[in-house]
Amino acid sequence: MPAKIVDFKEVSTKGLTSSPYADALAGLRANEARYFKNHYDLEFATLPAKEAKDLIAYVHKVLLERDIKIKSKPLEAVELVVGDVKWTYVFYQSGLAINVLYNLVDPKKRAVGFKLSMGMPIPEELETKFKFARQKSKLAGEIRGSFFVVKGEY
Repeated sequence: MPAKIVDFKEVSTKGLTSSPYADALAGLRANEARYFKNHYDLEFATLPAKEAKDLIAYVHKVLLERDIKIKSKPLEAVELVVGDVKWTYVFYQSGLAINVLYNLVDPKKRAVGFKLSMGMPIPEELETKFKFARQKSKLAGEIRGSFFVVKGEY
């Protein structure tokens, strides 16, 4: 199956319908798609998890730096490269979205970001390790997010 370009004008839950937060997660995914289109003129094209196992494994490997193991089922993933920066996203059934921003040249510009869909609880594997800030989004309602700086080489 080819990658599916995320439409941020007509938000769709396609690929995310097994999530109890499908509408909010679709808005969150569309919010990310709009960001890449507006800032880099790139299409945000996701793959189903079964076709993106290498991307999901990569994100999970980076998470192990903080002993984090995500319990939720991954639904979709995408990777984009802009200049020296690689972004890898995974969207989970729980409503969680994780992205790894990895600068291929500058090790000081590497981080993992967590975004929670509106209404979802903080996953137990993250709740004691991170504080989440709130941000408003026209597409996603309210997004709660947190991050950590990546120290290792991946």
